[in-house]
Amino acid sequence: MLNTLFSKIFFYSFLAITILSCKDTKKQKEEHKFTNSLITETSPYLLQHAHNPVNWHAWSNTALENAKKEDKLVLVSIGYSSCHWCHVMEKESFEDEEVAKIMNANFVNIKVDREERPDVDQVYMTALQLIKGSGGWPLNVITLPNGKPIYGGTYHSKEEWIKVLEKISTLYKNDPKKANQYADMVSQGIQEANLITPSSGYESLTKKVANESVENWKNVWDTKKGGDQSQEKFMLPSNLNFLLDYAILTGDKEVENHIKNTLNKIAFGGIYDFVGGGFYRYSTDPNWKVPHFEKMLYDNAQLLSVFSKAYGAFKEPIYKEVVYKTIEYLERDMKNPNGGYYAAMDADSEGEEGKYYVWKKEELENTLGEEFAEFKSYFNITSENIWEHKNYVLHRGITDAEFCTKNKMANSKLQESKELWKKLLLTERGKRIPPRLDDKIITSWNALLITGFTDAYNAFGDSSFLDMATKGITNLLNNSLKNNELRHSYKVNSKQVKGFLEDYTFLVDASINLYSATLDTKYLDLANSLNSKAMTSFSDDSSGMYRFNENKDLIAQIIKTNDGVIPSPNAVMAQNLLRLGHLNYDKKFLDKSKSMVSAMVPMITPNASSYARWNSVLLNTTYTYYEIAVVGAKAKPLVKKLHNKYIPNTLLVGSTEDSKLPLFEGRYVPDGTYIYVCRDNSCKLPVETAEAAVKQLNGF
Repeated sequence: MLNTLFSKIFFYSFLAITILSCKDTKKQKEEHKFTNSLITETSPYLLQHAHNPVNWHAWSNTALENAKKEDKLVLVSIGYSSCHWCHVMEKESFEDEEVAKIMNANFVNIKVDREERPDVDQVYMTALQLIKGSGGWPLNVITLPNGKPIYGGTYHSKEEWIKVLEKISTLYKNDPKKANQYADMVSQGIQEANLITPSSGYESLTKKVANESVENWKNVWDTKKGGDQSQEKFMLPSNLNFLLDYAILTGDKEVENHIKNTLNKIAFGGIYDFVGGGFYRYSTDPNWKVPHFEKMLYDNAQLLSVFSKAYGAFKEPIYKEVVYKTIEYLERDMKNPNGGYYAAMDADSEGEEGKYYVWKKEELENTLGEEFAEFKSYFNITSENIWEHKNYVLHRGITDAEFCTKNKMANSKLQESKELWKKLLLTERGKRIPPRLDDKIITSWNALLITGFTDAYNAFGDSSFLDMATKGITNLLNNSLKNNELRHSYKVNSKQVKGFLEDYTFLVDASINLYSATLDTKYLDLANSLNSKAMTSFSDDSSGMYRFNENKDLIAQIIKTNDGVIPSPNAVMAQNLLRLGHLNYDKKFLDKSKSMVSAMVPMITPNASSYARWNSVLLNTTYTYYEIAVVGAKAKPLVKKLHNKYIPNTLLVGSTEDSKLPLFEGRYVPDGTYIYVCRDNSCKLPVETAEAAVKQLNGF
């Protein structure tokens, strides 16, 4: 029975006890029957639970110490504001007075926003994966007073949840020794899961490793519908970026066809919001048709990069359309008026998932009028495509060119119609009650967006995108950099926690990208400064990698190496070291990067889809890596032109003045601008045009 019970495990944790003023308490009692200590938090997710009858606390050492003093189990419930099943469980259980009575009597109850404390999320997620093999949110964990888990699960109905609470409480009271033994075993497993053997050589860093990993990966590709074979499909930008680079570098047509097909299916599918722009989190079916309707900043930020690079490589019009409309969405719906971009938009509105985004046929007819006939054909508005409750999720199956040929119409006419459809439908949608917005400004996610804006600028040359990127990084530095230390998130009057490895590595990456696009050395200085801080504060000598968090106050240290919806911060660290090594001519950085990726080779080959960012670093290391330095008064327009065509494995930088930086030293002349194409400490003769430089790249 114990094994069956424990096999359900899932984990997460956070606390911060606060005291309400008498005035505020009186006011809240007048408006709500219950108010707990979450009322003083700023996280939208925590505030959603501030009037539950459960005596919730935020994650803090104080709460854990109280649990030890009272010898009470700790119940840690983890979620995020746009999580549909988190809302369902709150309504069914956490708002229920019967359930709350059991929880309050037997547990110290902690509610955690996983986006505020991803370190806690990683610790308990690792435990869950060790025990159960999978997980999700809401993540409900019961731990000993010391934080070591003895039970975990995701969503439970009210009846299931009461049974769990009673059984675990009884177990701990009747057999605390057994509970402690099990908790120690799980905690040890978490620690051992982070064991990585440092590499002593670079013999394994070969093209063959990358090739074998892709060949293994091909076996699970969905060659018809795009992505990997699965009943649910996530876009996973790290995978898309790697496959794009691999296709270009190797000339593998099978990979090129797969990445093009995948990007097309995503752009055509319901997972992309045709009306308002931007992408939903994932598809609930294998056709990319019906999404889970929450919109996350990290998805949209990274997909800007993917589609911008793909446009630079293939010049497909749909990729440009997707980028521009996604940026419109971010500027309209996700931007804080004072700068920075919000974390997420909920999937639900008016208690119903997707209600804000889907359409009934009658609504479309009334809104579009005479335009409906053409719209109906474009989006296949037919009875067999009804989703549920007579609603349609807009999606299409062919390109604009194919549609125009089929319907004997000019492409310009179709584009005019599409703009009109979007305008009419967006106006109509604006009359609906919108989903809730999580208005935290998360450093790592905003850093991904800065890179997305920069990549969009590189691909399309639109100066407004570069302006968004530079303003974005200024906002982060103003609000989330304190005494050369990053904070993980920002909101007015919020209790900022120290930044995690992902905050540093993603912002270093963004700074290098901005330096390449603007030629402004302040971004290179920022990259070097933040990278130095990360190396000092997060280094883990035993693994040769970098810890997820700087503090060591959790039950285990996390060394995050695999990708998820965002890339592995260690893989990004390795790539940052490689690029800074080239920029600064720092061999120690280059060697450290090689050592890190070499240690990951045993995981890369059989598990390419989980280690795609490492594979990207492997490509940088094993395939020719070019340095292009543009030096002279006209460097900016030349750099801009060179960026227009996406060329992987290339570090492109420029200077309009005499510079002592290694890539520019001795190369500036006052009466000319020259492009130097180099590889492996060897350079071609300088040329004066972008076309000549590209020709040198192709013939090196």
